[in-house]
Amino acid sequence: MAASPSASHLRDELIVKPGTRVRLSRLDPAGTHGFDKASAKPLIKHELERLATLQDRLWAEARRSVLVVLQGIDAAGKDGTIQKVMEAFNPQGCVVSAFKVPTAEELAHDFLWRVHKRVPGKGEIGIFNRSHYEDVLVVRVHGLAPKTVWSKRYAQINEFERTLAASGTTIVKFCLSIDRDEQRARLQERYDDPTKRWKFSMGDLEERARWDDYQAAFDEALTRTSTPWAPWYVIPADRNWFRNLAVASILADTITGLRPAYPRPPDLPADLVIT
Repeated sequence: MAASPSASHLRDELIVKPGTRVRLSRLDPAGTHGFDKASAKPLIKHELERLATLQDRLWAEARRSVLVVLQGIDAAGKDGTIQKVMEAFNPQGCVVSAFKVPTAEELAHDFLWRVHKRVPGKGEIGIFNRSHYEDVLVVRVHGLAPKTVWSKRYAQINEFERTLAASGTTIVKFCLSIDRDEQRARLQERYDDPTKRWKFSMGDLEERARWDDYQAAFDEALTRTSTPWAPWYVIPADRNWFRNLAVASILADTITGLRPAYPRPPDLPADLVIT
């Protein structure tokens, strides 16, 4: 019998090992780790099928949850990842949360308040499109809080995620990495396409001008918050097909490690006939 297709080595190759100093500028955002688009197509299909089966078991088991965090600079592909990879999940057991500019109510609380409310419940998979990491990325880059405030948040985030993990939530964090030229091309495409222009704003160009500041902020966040209980994976995302393969494979391997199983049914008669 032929071996099942596998991209399992990507989990080891793309993880940010705790204690590792990250420099996104030294990583190739166009890398494909030996795959090409043609060979990736059946692998992606295989991984999506795995994810569908695993989610069904996780939902039926209703004992643990999975939190997927997606971060990346503007146009890195967070929405596309949700559309293409998370389509494997039954919406009944999967909740997507997008974290935009905090509301007045949210600003009246600690920075983790709005996030904690959206953590998935038992049996669920939660997807964060942006997350609590905005408070050490955007907040840092735009000076929305002094360094004495945001610099303490790395440790606070680590402890928050440790608490979630201890309560049965498996956390998988993906940083989608693209290069500056790819971002320019994607923003231009977004502007030129009438079906995508609604996503474009002049503020995108202002954010793009802060590219170096964002890269430094990402470097420090990845370095200081990749932990054994909530690891980061840096996903080369210039090529959408490889991004989809890597995220799907890593997520499927992670959930497989939980060994979710259908619960044992209650004692039933051996010859039940329902009329």
